[in-house]
Amino acid sequence: MSKIESILTESRVFEASENTQNQVALNATSIAQMYEKASKDHVGFWSDLAREKLVWSTPFTVGLDDSNAPHFEWFSDGELNVSYNCIDRHLATKSDKLAIIFEADDGSVDRYTYKELHDQVCRFANTLVSQGIQKGDRVVIYMPMIPQAVIAMQACARIGAIHSVVFGGFSAESLRDRIENAGAKLVITANAGRRGGKTIPLKQAVDEALEKGGDHVRKVIVFKRTNDDVPMQAGRDIDWYDAEAGMSNYHDPVMVNSEHPLFLLYTSGSTGKPKGVQHSTGGYLLNAHVTNEWMFDLSDNDVFWCTADVGWITGHTYVAYGPLSVGATILMFEGVPTYPDAGRFWKMCQDHGVTIFYTAPTAIRALMKFGAELPSQYDLSKLRILGTVGEPINPEAWIWYYNEIGGARCPVIDTWWQTETGAHMIAPFPVTPLKPGSCAKALPGIDAVILDEEGGALGTDEGGLLVIKKPWPSMIRNVWGDEARYQQTYFPLKDSVAGGETLYVVGDSAYQDKDGYFWILGRVDDVLNVSGHRLGTMEIESALVAHPKVAEAAVVSRPDDIKGEAISAFVVLNTGISHDETEREALVQELREWVAKEIGAIAKPSDIHFGSNLPKTRSGKIMRRLLKTLARGEEILQDTSTLEDPSVLEQFKKPKSL
Repeated sequence: MSKIESILTESRVFEASENTQNQVALNATSIAQMYEKASKDHVGFWSDLAREKLVWSTPFTVGLDDSNAPHFEWFSDGELNVSYNCIDRHLATKSDKLAIIFEADDGSVDRYTYKELHDQVCRFANTLVSQGIQKGDRVVIYMPMIPQAVIAMQACARIGAIHSVVFGGFSAESLRDRIENAGAKLVITANAGRRGGKTIPLKQAVDEALEKGGDHVRKVIVFKRTNDDVPMQAGRDIDWYDAEAGMSNYHDPVMVNSEHPLFLLYTSGSTGKPKGVQHSTGGYLLNAHVTNEWMFDLSDNDVFWCTADVGWITGHTYVAYGPLSVGATILMFEGVPTYPDAGRFWKMCQDHGVTIFYTAPTAIRALMKFGAELPSQYDLSKLRILGTVGEPINPEAWIWYYNEIGGARCPVIDTWWQTETGAHMIAPFPVTPLKPGSCAKALPGIDAVILDEEGGALGTDEGGLLVIKKPWPSMIRNVWGDEARYQQTYFPLKDSVAGGETLYVVGDSAYQDKDGYFWILGRVDDVLNVSGHRLGTMEIESALVAHPKVAEAAVVSRPDDIKGEAISAFVVLNTGISHDETEREALVQELREWVAKEIGAIAKPSDIHFGSNLPKTRSGKIMRRLLKTLARGEEILQDTSTLEDPSVLEQFKKPKSL
């Protein structure tokens, strides 16, 4: 790529407030010391943290074993238990402290102290053992966003079973694929869930999945979340509370090797079967623990709300494991941000005294449409740190979030990481000077660089492949059952780079500015080649959202006989969609010229599709591969069951093209 000169080259810098600098545990000096130590002794840096932050039943003596690269093992002769580290170790000092606050879709609230969580997890761990589940067995969890999902995850970890959480929005077919690939012996589900006032059937999908496959499954444990009855198959299905009857509130945790798989989490691609990303125990938990301390400064007085579902990696690391390992109080929410109205997030922050709030840019942009008057109705004064996750946040959304939600006093922690990395990789600390749209610098112990396609280093403002040069503890260990896919997908540069380095290729394009800040441009396959010019979709989306009439935008490519690739933009307006053809055409021209002014004429969209919403999963992620299909005028054959509202696809089928 050539030098990057676009709207993403932000000139605004926001320094941490004096209050933030005085309040957080890590200041600029201590952070600099961490970077220095990690630079001088990469393995020693992580090893010392592992000894300091985690409780080991068998202390390790080996920091990193890289003898079988790209299979890296961390702390491989040590033993520990994740559930013990998340719950038991806090009982002596935090037994009565709230571990989980749960608000249901209907607004009702349940609370669990660390002692109550311990009892629940132990009881369910004993239940799993009574159903024949042992260390190393795979358990699929297909649940709503309720505390029982975390209890099930922690119980699996407690007995050494390997869980695979499947997002409750996935179809029966997608669920079946994951059950079969994992070789699961047991499925944990609910009869249904509640979202936005609607009932979401889950047990029905499990039944359909098991009708078509999943021969390894012996038992299905069903939690009755709603009053809706569902068929129960005799001999296979068992009610959660019936299964728990008579079980002890104590379970001695099973200590496992640091490299023992903690969980599998399947990622979907546009082609091929989903990949079962395998994560370890000790290395994963270490990064989950320290990033909750580093990025969110979690302490005893905080109420931390990460809005992600536990069906995604964010819900694993920043709901189910990391915050509990630190001993924090987490908020869980079953519903959606716009029910019963678009003030739901802000009301919950007020009502529960949320201090740390972590959500997706798509959610922020969607809520921006309702204006600043809505959040201003709620007391958000207890908020002290904001975070974003899932994709790069465009500068205008960053500014709105910073000003309207954080009152221009809360740092916005823009985090870059992946399912495969396990935890934050590039992100600011709360005291880091912030640039809207940039995820700042790689964390201590993370060696991130920008390379060209041949593995050569690139300079300032030159876009290329984002690559991690050194292993880190929470990195992916394998693709479950597919060694070749693991090596081909994540380590394609291994043999082509001088010096024999084993480089993790993340699949994102990015560049670094003169201050060393990273700017993520999007997935490598989302970098457009228009008439020989390389353009990042993120740049064009940011330009569109900067227009005062645009609330959200997503950009994809379609084949073009002349340009090679043409730009298709999908736009949601603040103003509503005009039915007047002349007005629509004028707005298309206005937006195209706006993008030309912000980036350059080459970046003007060829097509602009207007709609009232973008196709998003229930976690708020834009389904760009569906938009690509629409842009190309093709029939949608992909699974759309994960969409919050599949009907939004219909509105985009008549673009305004030029």
